[in-house]
Amino acid sequence: MSETDWRTWAEQATTGLGLVDARLCLAWLNPALAEALALGPRRAVGQPLAALLGDPVIEAQAARVRDGQHAVQWRGLPLADGRRVDAALQPLSTGTMLLEMHVLADAAAADSPVSASLRGFAHEVKNPLAGLRGAAQLLQRRVEEAELKTLAGMVIAEADRLALLADRLLRRGGAPSREPLNIHAVLERAIALLEAEPAPLRVRQDYDPSLPDLRGDADRLQQLLLNLARNAREAGARTLVLRTRAEHGVRVGDRLLRTALRLDVTDDGSGVPPALRDTLFEPLVSGRADGTGLGLALAREIAHEHGGELRYAGAPGATTFTLLLPLEH
Repeated sequence: MSETDWRTWAEQATTGLGLVDARLCLAWLNPALAEALALGPRRAVGQPLAALLGDPVIEAQAARVRDGQHAVQWRGLPLADGRRVDAALQPLSTGTMLLEMHVLADAAAADSPVSASLRGFAHEVKNPLAGLRGAAQLLQRRVEEAELKTLAGMVIAEADRLALLADRLLRRGGAPSREPLNIHAVLERAIALLEAEPAPLRVRQDYDPSLPDLRGDADRLQQLLLNLARNAREAGARTLVLRTRAEHGVRVGDRLLRTALRLDVTDDGSGVPPALRDTLFEPLVSGRADGTGLGLALAREIAHEHGGELRYAGAPGATTFTLLLPLEH
């Protein structure tokens, strides 16, 4: 099997696989390993193996694999979030080493029925996502048209992001990564994805360019925005208005935020049925017969992960969801 064929197969594998270079840093990983480590591929590549697995002793053991060409196995390694993994490292003829990782099941933890349903859904969606990603990679290599290559790249990026979302549903206590980000860059990335979908919404931007960066998880915030936009489209909306402002002295829960970023997402759809307004953000609540009722529940969960809040107001033809996020560093 050629290296290209092997990587195509590995990209679709449900076992976590990665390549470790001579510096004992991760040089490449498949979506399953990114999921197990709860890191995006771009953040994971280049990280020292010992830092990823949370044990400094691993560096010396990995060096012996590199220098002595003998495989090593680790059992029950604890990760930062409390999960445990089995891992193995073996040398390859190319001078790199193959890392294989399996997340161990937590038999002692109990789920609520809703959590169990969400985790079951996340588990079932992982394999189709891997297949989708592999197909998009092959398409990207074979097409010549630049626009088609770009679209295939968007499919790959979204498959990676959804795999990480599925992982967060599967594990308990998953916290978002916190890095400086520009909210407008996140919005523009979400808009590009929406424009590539069938029957795209017309999006109007009303941004405050003076807003500072905030600390957050760009992928999670993008998911929140996509959920709101897709809910609007399913409610018959044709236009979406995205408005950003700074707001001072905002109360979020029991906290008073000195300065907050305010994002208003307003659509001209049919709005929220009156009977659902009190339970709008609860899981499995939907106004459509074919709806899952997960979009708004996940959107509010993401807002809470960032120390913020998601609010609803409006009427048919002018429905607004307001995201408030702290700007204090």
